[in-house]
Amino acid sequence: MAERLAPPTRRRRPAAAPDRGAVSAADWRRPGVRITLSVTHVLLLVVLVVAGLGPMLLLAKFAVTPTQDILSSPMAVFPNGVRWENLGQAWNEVQVSRYFLNTVWLALGSWASQMVVATSGGYVLSVLRPRYGKVVEGMVLATMFIPAVVLLVPLYLTILDPPLLGRSLINSFWSVWLPAGASAFNVLLVRRFFDNLPREVFEAARVDGAGPYRLFWSVVLPMSKPILGVVSVFAVIASWKDFLWPLLVLKDPAIQPLSVRLPAIAGSTDLGVFLAALAIATLIPLALFLLFQRTFLSSAGLGGAVKG
Repeated sequence: MAERLAPPTRRRRPAAAPDRGAVSAADWRRPGVRITLSVTHVLLLVVLVVAGLGPMLLLAKFAVTPTQDILSSPMAVFPNGVRWENLGQAWNEVQVSRYFLNTVWLALGSWASQMVVATSGGYVLSVLRPRYGKVVEGMVLATMFIPAVVLLVPLYLTILDPPLLGRSLINSFWSVWLPAGASAFNVLLVRRFFDNLPREVFEAARVDGAGPYRLFWSVVLPMSKPILGVVSVFAVIASWKDFLWPLLVLKDPAIQPLSVRLPAIAGSTDLGVFLAALAIATLIPLALFLLFQRTFLSSAGLGGAVKG
C-alpha cells in the first residue's frame, strides 16, 4: 500500500504586533483608566489650542478695542463696544499700507532668490552630480556652522561696495534680495528631496532627448511641488519677520518693511491703533499657514511619476 503523502501545510504569517503604548489594551478596557485618559487627552488638547490660538485671538480682539478698554480691562469682551476705526487709522494714518507693500515686495524678491538658488543647487548636487559635487556639498554644509552674526560686517561691506557694479546697494531692495538667496539649509533640503525622486524617470527623459535644462524644468520641478511649497513658506516667513538686516541696509523709512517700522512708531502711536497694525502684519503669515498646511504632510508630488 503506497504511502499517502500528507498535503503541504501552509504556514500562517504571524499577526502584526499591535502598536504598544504606555497603557496596555487590557488597561484600556477598564472604565476608570479609559475615562481618566480620555479626560487627560481633552485637557491637553484644550491647553494646546489655547497656547497656540490664544495670543492670535487676543491680538485680533485688541485690534478693534478702544485703548482705554485695553488698559483698564484687557480681558473683558468689548465692555464699551468695538472700535473698527483702529484698522482704518492703522492702514491710512500710520501708513501701514506703504510698509505692508514694502514687506510684500521684499518677501517676493527673497522668495524668488531663494527658490532659484535652492532648486538649481539641489538639482546640480542631486541629479547632475558633477565630479566635484561632494566638495561643493561639503562647502555648502560648512557654511551652516558659521553664526549669522559673524557674517553681518563682511556682508554689509559687500553690499556697501559690491564688486563689478561700482555703486552701493544700500537703500535698495536688492540689498535684501541677493543675500537672502544664500541659504545653505534650503539647498541641502531640496537636494535631499531630489535624491528620493525616481531615477527611472530621469533616464527615460534623457532617452527621449531631454537635455539638462528641459529635464530640470519639465520633469524635476513638476515632481517637486511638496518641497517647493515648504521652501516657499520658509522663505516668505523668514523675510517677513527679518528685522536686523533690513534695519542696516534700508535706512530710508519710505522703503522699510513692517518689521522695522512698527517698533519705530510704537512710542508715538495710539496703543489700539498700534495693535491693529500688528494684527494687519500677521495676515500674510497666517494666510500662508492656512494655504500650505497640507503641503508639509503631503507626498502627492510623486504621484503618477512612474507608470506601470
